[in-house]
Amino acid sequence: MAGAQAGDDAVVPLRILATTDLHANLLAWDYHTNRVAHNRGLARVASLIAAARAERPQALLFDNGDFLHGTALGDHIAETRPEDRGGRSRFVHPMIAAMNLLRYDAVTLGNHEFSYGIGFLRRSLAAADFPVICSNLYFKPSRGQPLAVTSQILPRSLRDRRGRLHDINIGVIGFLPPQTMVWERRYLRGRAAVDDILASARNMVPALRRAGADLIVALSHSGLGDPSSPPGAENASSALAGLDGIDVVIAGHTHLTYPEGGARGLGGKPAVSPGFFGSHLGVIDLGLRKSRKGWQIATQTCGLRPIASREGAAGQMRPLVADAPAVVALALPLHNRLLQRGDAVIGQTPLPLNSYFAMLCHGPALHLLAQSEKRRITQVLQDGPHGDLPVLCAVSPFKAGGRGGPENYTDIPAGPLLRRHLTDLYPYANSLTALRVTGAELALWLERAVSQFHQITPDARDAPLLDAAFPSFNFDTIDGLTYQIDLTQPARFDALGREVAQSRRITDLCHQGEPVAADRAFALASNSYRSAGGAGFAGALPARMIYDSEETNREVLETYLRDGFLPAPVAPPPWTFRPIPGATVLFDSAPEATAHLAEVPHLRLAPLDLLPSGFRRFRLTL
Repeated sequence: MAGAQAGDDAVVPLRILATTDLHANLLAWDYHTNRVAHNRGLARVASLIAAARAERPQALLFDNGDFLHGTALGDHIAETRPEDRGGRSRFVHPMIAAMNLLRYDAVTLGNHEFSYGIGFLRRSLAAADFPVICSNLYFKPSRGQPLAVTSQILPRSLRDRRGRLHDINIGVIGFLPPQTMVWERRYLRGRAAVDDILASARNMVPALRRAGADLIVALSHSGLGDPSSPPGAENASSALAGLDGIDVVIAGHTHLTYPEGGARGLGGKPAVSPGFFGSHLGVIDLGLRKSRKGWQIATQTCGLRPIASREGAAGQMRPLVADAPAVVALALPLHNRLLQRGDAVIGQTPLPLNSYFAMLCHGPALHLLAQSEKRRITQVLQDGPHGDLPVLCAVSPFKAGGRGGPENYTDIPAGPLLRRHLTDLYPYANSLTALRVTGAELALWLERAVSQFHQITPDARDAPLLDAAFPSFNFDTIDGLTYQIDLTQPARFDALGREVAQSRRITDLCHQGEPVAADRAFALASNSYRSAGGAGFAGALPARMIYDSEETNREVLETYLRDGFLPAPVAPPPWTFRPIPGATVLFDSAPEATAHLAEVPHLRLAPLDLLPSGFRRFRLTL
């Protein structure tokens, strides 16, 4: 290797490009609404990748996981099982084909990669032309070959600014949340183990250095979290950046963007978290200099390049880059088949189904999901030892604005219900479950959910209502109960589910008009993610399950509709906010929500201005 010279000429420039949480979004298309979505799609990120490489040819491209599943396209690929068609040709998952085309250097696995089982995942990864790395996933002996390598060294010959070549070894490690063992236990139980992220990294980094790695990049399918994350933390990227020997961190999983607002790395180390669905390309520019201690990062800049932006006072989404034709050509045949399949009629709805006010009331869309699941759980439990338990259902709004923007709402008009509407109502491939819970646990379950709201004092004027750190899918309501929410009390839990107060917001908790006793038992219908402990709700443990199946919640909904059941209005509302004298709060929804105010007559809502974020602001009088 040619020796490095002192000064800037001896610096070796290296660009690191990153995507995360693509969730099978190949094209800029929303399959729920059947229209263009400018802020998603690998086809558009591909144009940013090409431009970034043209600027700095010495570049590496990584993906941080959750690339195969999580949207209608990914579900369609898995459910149609093209790999089983008589063995006439090797199955190549279109996302893998696109990533091969874009010459990814390495990827790590996300938790959603397991959503359709290990067999499908293994067949999908078999066509990858790049290494798949996961450093904290271990298969038990005799239970199958590993899906991924635990680490990889990428040898590269890179030129310094004088044009001299240097052989530099880039080590790559990758991590997924240890909770994946819980969320995907139906596929991983008895076959594999997922270890703590930090413990695995502490073992892996020295070994990788001894093997010759000059620089180590951590692909962390984990949120930023706290720098002092405890063992087993789901979101540990900040703590990971604090470990000696790790030079660069690519974060993800939580769909957040980083850096923002002038932030510069995690603990001084270069890091990015490039959003979700292909909304951004992460770009890290490094200047490497050789010293007696080896290659060091002499300079660093981190940033995100979006594929779209909001413009004007109303925040209209505008594309910033065109589709890459080669990726479009690869995706188009599958795209057209999915559009045809999505238009199949599977039922009817006599009333609109939307989620514009799902954070304020239990509307017909959530009620429909709950009714379908309660019916199925009642059927499967009725002749067994739990047949005498009253059946309730915990449901949450999956699409309610938030990080997904003002386009992230369900809006299904009255009339035919189409197949694509099913994934709009229930986007995830969760399976139906039921738990045996007590009245005390139900009260705590709801306390966890209503910590979504800020504390509101009497006479507060236009206070913000929602805590943006809480994702809407953790705002569970329980169909079959009635209750009030007292927002004058502080939240009992924080966004991560940690108990921070002994307060009580849930009041007047009743079942069929009678107060719910703390020791009374119920059957609570839910989903595999929540029942296995996802987001930390009281009583949600695998040991408490009394029903666990391979039947997805979406399949249960489809059966319910095909059997002729119809969505129904919800009156009177099963839960309300307890009135707070003189208080008003602000709530943001989509601009289209204004046309649906008549559907929520019990809410004292007044539309205000359109915001540059694209949302419409509303005032709610409590």
